[in-house]
Amino acid sequence: MTKECPRSFIDLAHRLADAAGEVIRPLYRQKLDIISKEDASPVTIADRNAEMAMRKIIEAEFPDHGIYGEEHGQVRTDAEYVWVLDPIDGTHSFISGSPTFTCLIGLVRNGAPVMGLMYQPISGERWVGANGVTTLNDVPIQTRDAINTVEQASLFSWGVELFKSDRGPEYERLCTSAARKRFGYDSYAYGLLAHGFVDLVADFDMKPFDYCALVPIVENAGGVMSDWDGNPLTLTTPGYVLASGNEALHQQALALLSRD
Repeated sequence: MTKECPRSFIDLAHRLADAAGEVIRPLYRQKLDIISKEDASPVTIADRNAEMAMRKIIEAEFPDHGIYGEEHGQVRTDAEYVWVLDPIDGTHSFISGSPTFTCLIGLVRNGAPVMGLMYQPISGERWVGANGVTTLNDVPIQTRDAINTVEQASLFSWGVELFKSDRGPEYERLCTSAARKRFGYDSYAYGLLAHGFVDLVADFDMKPFDYCALVPIVENAGGVMSDWDGNPLTLTTPGYVLASGNEALHQQALALLSRD
């Protein structure tokens, strides 16, 4: 199955990012009402309105495409093309005034990610991965190939909650082995990995809207992404996610994360 993405779809992703940014920027570092969702995660009017702005554009341009959004649910997810939207990935960061949140726009074809856009609307950074190339603000970027052992690698993760997950012992093994560790960078860490500044990102409890945009960004930059058992990430494989700067490093990290 081809992983090519038509240029018209990439252009649309840029329009979606622009629309989301217009909603998000005026609300950044403002005193917003914070609503707790059923899973206790926070959401704001910025999340909900930004996603709605993107969904309206998709419905107008490609009404036969599916949409899988974090805030407003799923429609036509059995379509050939499905847009996967996380208007603010890192709402904790957003409401704390930290500029490490991003807007994630992914496109999957027959369940497999083919294009990803990650936008930081405050700094103006925009990563796009598709068709064999990842760019940051239109400049091609690559992962760091020179670091190919975990003992040399920098490891970023969402939070220390990983230690208390059902694969906490395996994560601790990876964390202990890595040269440097940092927490709390949300999806921004994957952009740093694609740009060659971070070597490993390990996360858990990831939903499709958390990772579908990131897979093309990382892989088209020369990196590797899978679940912690080495399986490909698709629209139906939520859970544990590992990203690495190169294949050799990925295999070493997977060995440390193995349940065996």
